[in-house]
Amino acid sequence: MTANDDAVTRRRVLAGVAGATATAALAGCQGTEETADPVALSGDESCDQCGMVIGQHPGPTGQTYYRENSVDGHDPPARFCSASCTYRHRFANEQSGWTPDVTYLTDYSAVDYEVRTDGGATVISRHLDVAAFASSDGLTVVANSDVEGAMGPALVPFGDEADAEAFAEEYGGETLAAESISRELVGSM
Repeated sequence: MTANDDAVTRRRVLAGVAGATATAALAGCQGTEETADPVALSGDESCDQCGMVIGQHPGPTGQTYYRENSVDGHDPPARFCSASCTYRHRFANEQSGWTPDVTYLTDYSAVDYEVRTDGGATVISRHLDVAAFASSDGLTVVANSDVEGAMGPALVPFGDEADAEAFAEEYGGETLAAESISRELVGSM
């Protein structure tokens, strides 16, 4: 077993523990109220913010369930080609009275990701399986790194803060809680 194999195994164990902990915490906090689960994205869907086809672009993706609203054209959740589009949509719709119930983002601590050069840009792989998504309230995001996704500079989420810190150390950027991402930060990207 190589050091890389150890990291992959550690990620899978941590992802499983984090998922079980989050599920138990949600059940305890919300009583009988259930939170909708993330869905696998086929990749053929269009982003509900910008219209780009989700599967044709690299990087983190997202999905949001709203309490009393949903986007036109398909069943919930709203689906996004990037974490940036996920936040842009939330911010725009919150001004119209939409309340997010839960937002899921790609959890790069839960997947075996790849960072590569594509057309001169450093990009991170996309992951659309249901197991790749985690609730944003438990994620640490790397912002302003040298890595790009579907919409240029990527907000790269991690379920393990140490993974986010290691990513920022290697690719630059700053780490912050996903729920503290501001309209100003997203607008500056």
